Amino acid sequence: MEIPPQSPDGSDKSPQSKELVTSRTGSTLCMSSRSESVWTSASRSKWDIYHKPVIVVSVGAAVFLFGTVITSLSCFLTHNKNVYKMSGPAFLSLGLMLLVCGLVWIPIIRKKQKQRQKSQFLQSLKSFFFNR
Repeated sequence: MEIPPQSPDGSDKSPQSKELVTSRTGSTLCMSSRSESVWTSASRSKWDIYHKPVIVVSVGAAVFLFGTVITSLSCFLTHNKNVYKMSGPAFLSLGLMLLVCGLVWIPIIRKKQKQRQKSQFLQSLKSFFFNR
């Protein structure tokens, strides 16, 4: 008859079962999840919240202005006029698209922040009343 191996500290549990008991799978899963803001309640600065849409709006505005300059060059310059006429509106439309996407993104983030605050408030109320 085979005797199961004992752990180095002398307890009756095998090393495999002890490893399973002390495993921190849940916390590892939470830390590696994609949306850590759901699991953490630390307040974030405005820049942390809005940096992506601000960057998209800035790049969109820059590309839109570049497209405006190139389109206006097609009116004043005579050489390579076809190149300016083709690439100018392309930059204009790309810049406008990025600008609008960023400007629409900001109210969506604001709405999500308000919903998250309401949710946290309701959770605290629920825990206050049901934990008594």
